[in-house]
Amino acid sequence: MKKIIALVAVLSMLTTSCTKDFIEILPVDTITLDLLYKSDKDYQDAVIGIYGIYQDQYQNMYYFGDIRGDDVWDELVKGTPGAVDNFTLSNDDGLLISTWRNYYKAITRANTLLERIKEADVAVVKNKDRHIAEAEFLRALAYFDLVRIFGDVPLVTKTLSIDEAYKTPREKVDKIYDEIIIKDLLDAEAKLPASYSGADLGRATKGAAKALLGKVYMTRKDFTKAEAKLQEVTTMGYNLLANWADLWDYTKNERHSEYIYDIEYEQGLGGEGSVFTNRFTPKVTSMIAFYGIAGSVDDQNTPHQVLFDLFDAKDKRKDITATRGYTDATGKFIPILISSNNMSAYTRKYIVKIPTANDSPANWKVIRYADVLLMYSEALNENGKTSAALPFLNQIRTRAGVTPYAALSQAEMRDKIALERRMELAFEGHRWFDLVRTGQAFPVMQKYGMKAHNTLWPIPLAQIQLVNDRAIFPQNPGYD
Repeated sequence: MKKIIALVAVLSMLTTSCTKDFIEILPVDTITLDLLYKSDKDYQDAVIGIYGIYQDQYQNMYYFGDIRGDDVWDELVKGTPGAVDNFTLSNDDGLLISTWRNYYKAITRANTLLERIKEADVAVVKNKDRHIAEAEFLRALAYFDLVRIFGDVPLVTKTLSIDEAYKTPREKVDKIYDEIIIKDLLDAEAKLPASYSGADLGRATKGAAKALLGKVYMTRKDFTKAEAKLQEVTTMGYNLLANWADLWDYTKNERHSEYIYDIEYEQGLGGEGSVFTNRFTPKVTSMIAFYGIAGSVDDQNTPHQVLFDLFDAKDKRKDITATRGYTDATGKFIPILISSNNMSAYTRKYIVKIPTANDSPANWKVIRYADVLLMYSEALNENGKTSAALPFLNQIRTRAGVTPYAALSQAEMRDKIALERRMELAFEGHRWFDLVRTGQAFPVMQKYGMKAHNTLWPIPLAQIQLVNDRAIFPQNPGYD
């Protein structure tokens, strides 16, 4: 079975909070913990409970990584998607509240496990190091996403009393990187196995920790460390799939040579599938029937014309990444008719037959080898090694069936890598974060309504009101 099942019914006891539902960092009952943390399997189940939270959270990652950027838009302008697209999202929007709570639930569960496992007897808890490493990887991922979305956030590494929780300030981003994210990932990469088998498939690996750490270094513009770490990933046996389209063929094994780390979903297990197929399909009756998609669809995540314009006609990625119709069983292309009731374009990356609504087998690819190659090429180029960077960029170009580049300057290489990331990784939650980390967000997005302060998202209003102390818990500028 490809996915890790979340033991929500049991593990919800680990995130008990007060009636005001603060940030899921409040203490848990000692007796309950003593009952839960005994055997190696108990700790393994506790780790699975952390993974389970990411299933919920990453169903919404496209809002942050895709709709916010220039390559995707909310064509029908509705609700939260429209507000994200137009930079008008209110500070009390449910998307912000659920995102904040989900990440701090994951952090709380990780902290609790890490506290309890310190004294565990390795003779009983045989996979102690692995449980620690998985919890650290997942905690690092939570904090990495939090600081990229909100900036300064509370730094919580232990169980807190109620009084402590309400006095916990927002900490500077650099401190969170230095004291948690990087340390956790360094320890995780040292302790995690290179691979798994059987029921453990889908857990974080050594390669996942290294790749995520490389992305962290890239985000901090520490290109020297990024180059070294990403180079390590290139020696671990990962390879690009020969056929790019196979990445999006859900009849095939999703754990292929390019797989590094996904948020795992499974069809047919009662609520363990993803929502992406339903959310990203246009409301076109003939198309829905042709693809065999059960339930309602939601017309979200429309490819923008600027994305269509990027692709060479020969690019093998073009028609799956963004299209304005579908090819029926006879080979005839059926265009989407222009209508105010449905979006006029969509991505085929998540299209798959689903007999039950919102029960898609499509995973969310947090990081895959193509991303690593492009980051490695970028790091080499930023370190003045442009000629060395070129072959890694051209691996992506060659697979896509387009002409490789030659004899680029450093500035030209920088632009080509950014362009290739847009075409290769569209609809995988990267574009907005790439714009922010490269300092291009405001120059690119100003014409779409962005203000300078919109590089960060608003802190949920409920959290500001609960702490009620702007000295330690202020709102991000521009959102009061």
